[in-house]
Amino acid sequence: MSEPTNPHTAPVALRPRRELLAWRNAIFVIFALSGLSIATWVARIPAIRDNLELTTGAVGLLILGMSIGSILGLVASQHLLARLGPRHGMQLTLGLVATGLLLIGIGASLVPLEGIVLVGLIIFGFGNGALDVMMNVEGAAAEQELGKTVMPLMHACFSFGTVAGAGLGALASAAGLEVFWHALVMAVVIAIVAVVAVRFVPAEQMVADELDDAPKSPWQDRLRESLSVWADGRLILIGVIMLGMAFAEGSANDWLALAVVDGHEQSNTTGALVYGVFVTAMTVGRIVGGPLIDRFGRVPVLQVSAGAAIAGLVLFILTPVTGLMVLGTVLWGLGASLGFPVGMSAAADDSKRAAARVSAVAMIGYCAFLVGPPLIGILGDAIGLLNALFVVLVLIVFAGLASPAARESSRRKR
Repeated sequence: MSEPTNPHTAPVALRPRRELLAWRNAIFVIFALSGLSIATWVARIPAIRDNLELTTGAVGLLILGMSIGSILGLVASQHLLARLGPRHGMQLTLGLVATGLLLIGIGASLVPLEGIVLVGLIIFGFGNGALDVMMNVEGAAAEQELGKTVMPLMHACFSFGTVAGAGLGALASAAGLEVFWHALVMAVVIAIVAVVAVRFVPAEQMVADELDDAPKSPWQDRLRESLSVWADGRLILIGVIMLGMAFAEGSANDWLALAVVDGHEQSNTTGALVYGVFVTAMTVGRIVGGPLIDRFGRVPVLQVSAGAAIAGLVLFILTPVTGLMVLGTVLWGLGASLGFPVGMSAAADDSKRAAARVSAVAMIGYCAFLVGPPLIGILGDAIGLLNALFVVLVLIVFAGLASPAARESSRRKR
C-alpha cells in the first residue's frame, strides 16, 4: 500500500526509496555526532578549568574562541560545499571537529596549556559551524525528496547526541578519566562513524545550479552572490523566527536552572531536574513536530509553538507555585523546539541558493547563542534573572509575528 501524499509537500523523489532512506538516516547520524561532540566539550569544562586553574573570565575567553571559529565556519560553509560537495564537505568538517576535540584534550591534561585548548576550540568551532550549514542543507534536500517533514526529527537527533555526550561525560568524570583520554576516545568514535555515515550521502551536489556555477566564478562573484541573499526580506523574517526561538532555547540552556534556584528559591537539585524537563520537552516537540507540520503546515504550527512558548515563559516567570512553574517549563520547551529546524527548512526552499540562505539565517540564529548569555547575565545582575527573561518573551512574540515568512514554497505544495 502506498503512503498518503503529504498535503504540504509534493513527493519529488529522484532516487530509489532504499537509497533515499539511507541518505536520511546518514543525516540523522551526522546531526547526532554534532550534538555528541558539543556535549563532550561542555561536560568537561569544569575539569578543564580545574586542570588549567582558569578563572571564570578565562573560560569565557576560551568559549569566545569557539564562537569566533563557529562564525568563520558559517561564513566559509557555502564555499566549502561548492568546492567539495556534501559528502566530502561533511567528511572534512567532521574531521575538523574530531581534530579540535583531540587538541582540547591534549591542552587540557596531556600537555596542559591554555593556548592549545584555544586553538582546539577555534578548529572545533569552525568544523561545527560549517557542518551546521552543510547538514541542514542536505537535510532539507532529503526532506524535499522524501515529500515529508523530517527536519525537526533531525534536530531531535542532535538533542539525542547532546544527551548521550552529557551522560558519557558525567560517567568519565565520575570515573576520574583524564580529559585527554575521554576526548581521544570521542574523537576516534566521531571520525570513524563519520566516515561510515557520509558514504550514504549522495556524492553529487544537491543544489546543482548553485554549486556547479560557484567554482567556475571568481570568488568576488561568489561573495557578491552570498551577500545578495541579505536583501531578501522574507529570508530576514525567517531569521527573526530563528533568532527568537534560538533565544528561547539558549536562554534556557544557560540560565533556566539558575533561575529556578535564585528566582524561585528552589534547591540546586530541583534546578537540574527542571532543566531536564525542558530538554525533554524540546526533544519531544522535535519528534512530533514533523507529522504536525505535514498535517497542518509550517505557519499554523509555528504560531501555536510561539503561543505555547509565550504562555510557558509567562508562567515560569510569574507563578510562585512549583507545579505551575514546571508546566510553564514544559510549554516553554515544546514551544521553542521547532523554530530553528523549521527556519532551516524554509531557508532551503530555494534550492539554487540553499547554502547561502541557510548560512545567512544560521548566522542570525547564532547571534542568540553568542549575545544571549551575556545579555541575560548582565540584566540578571541588574534586575534579577526572572525579570531578565522578559527580553526573551519579547523576541518570541516577534518570532510568532514573523512566522508567515516560513510558508511552504509553491513547489513544496501539492
